[in-house]
Amino acid sequence: MKLWVPLGLTLLYFASAPLAQTAERPNIVFIMSDEIGYFEPGYMGGQTIRTPRIDRMAREGLRFDNLFSGASVCAPTRSCLLTGKHAGHTSVRVNGGGTPIRADETTVAALLKAKGYATGGFGKWGCGARGSTGVPEKHGFDVFFGYYDQVHAHTYYPPYLIRNSEEVPLPGNDGSDGGKTYAHYLIHEAALQFIRDHRDQPFFAYLPYTPPHGSFQIPDSDPAWAQYQDKPWPEPARRYAAMVTMLDRHVGEVLELLKELELEQNTLVMFCGDNGGADYFASPEHPRGMHSANKHPDTGLEYRGKKGELYEGGVRVPFVAWWPGMIAAGGTSDLLACFPDILPTFAELAGVDPPADIDGISLVPTLLGAAAGRPQRQHPYLYWEGNGWIAIRQNNWRAVKPNKSTTWELYDLSVDPGETTDLAASHPEVLARLRALAESAHQPAREGTFTSLDLYERDRRAKYGKHDDPSYIATPSGIRKRPVPSTPQ
Repeated sequence: MKLWVPLGLTLLYFASAPLAQTAERPNIVFIMSDEIGYFEPGYMGGQTIRTPRIDRMAREGLRFDNLFSGASVCAPTRSCLLTGKHAGHTSVRVNGGGTPIRADETTVAALLKAKGYATGGFGKWGCGARGSTGVPEKHGFDVFFGYYDQVHAHTYYPPYLIRNSEEVPLPGNDGSDGGKTYAHYLIHEAALQFIRDHRDQPFFAYLPYTPPHGSFQIPDSDPAWAQYQDKPWPEPARRYAAMVTMLDRHVGEVLELLKELELEQNTLVMFCGDNGGADYFASPEHPRGMHSANKHPDTGLEYRGKKGELYEGGVRVPFVAWWPGMIAAGGTSDLLACFPDILPTFAELAGVDPPADIDGISLVPTLLGAAAGRPQRQHPYLYWEGNGWIAIRQNNWRAVKPNKSTTWELYDLSVDPGETTDLAASHPEVLARLRALAESAHQPAREGTFTSLDLYERDRRAKYGKHDDPSYIATPSGIRKRPVPSTPQ
């Protein structure tokens, strides 16, 4: 059992000395749900999906209302998170599925591992398929178990999962809508076991869980399904809700395990979504989706855009930090922050210097208040790019360019949070300033490389149960026969 200084004395001690020199290196658990919407959890105002454990986490911790994702789609946002760089600097800018980060790109896991942390990842990687420079075991993870390629991750019944680039067979699964083994259960149990196995040393558990993204699949035997199976909604909407409630249960199991192991007072836990909500299951009655990912069901506050777009709705994510005895309960932060801030935050808590070329800032002063011994730095601006879009925010001014053929748009979020009134013509000086900042924020992408595409293509085919048949090509939209080369005449 670990011994603790009373909190009041800890605060005084922290105020007079650097954090890394006075605090025991905390364990860190980062749980990221793939595609949960901004307003879907109960603590954010959601009314259709039950999330009691995440809601309690918010009550007992700190809620960030303006901590944005790094991008509006899966792979680039993970790259921003892991490298501490915004979308104009990080390796992965496209959402192809297996695009790799570079061999020389430093990740938060590599920094923590060098400081003596056990490092484990469990879920969907998305920053480099097998056979590339981007696999997690080459970027600081002692173990990564789950999916490397995003297409592989679009089924919960794959024929195999990946552990450190090796296949772990799941008998009875063929990538269809059913099978004998629900992959997420195995991933979650492996994450819990990692925490148990490393209870006596600092650990970093990165949990980029796949639910509720992908095929809306959950076993009928899961207790979460019983809560929604009779709802008067389309079945995919019921399945989606059940997957979020299942995920909520698993978040609770992580917190309960930490308490059981007497680790909760030395463990920072964060929960968030990975990019903006997708407005799933829209209808005339629910134009922003059945579960209202980007529109508050009570206040009517509505954020424009959704996943894949760079209006506010495409990059807003729910975000909670929980650390009993260190983070004050029930707080809310309006700090403008983003995924690149995670790397320097964790680096500071571990007592290691972050790379000099990152874009993030440490959030430790916001997390710990006076205990950090200094005020919170502010971003000069936040920047996003991807899918042909560019967006930049400075305080309450936000400029957006939806694609190469459109003109820039400008919004004043202090009076227009829904980005409904374009002020580009009436405030050209503001737009010119933001455009100049956006231009300076962008560097050409430098992706990682592959030694072979064979395993990358095999994993993509696994979604459809065709992993052993190289005559097929799998893409995010489907699978087709590989063209037969023509015979020279």
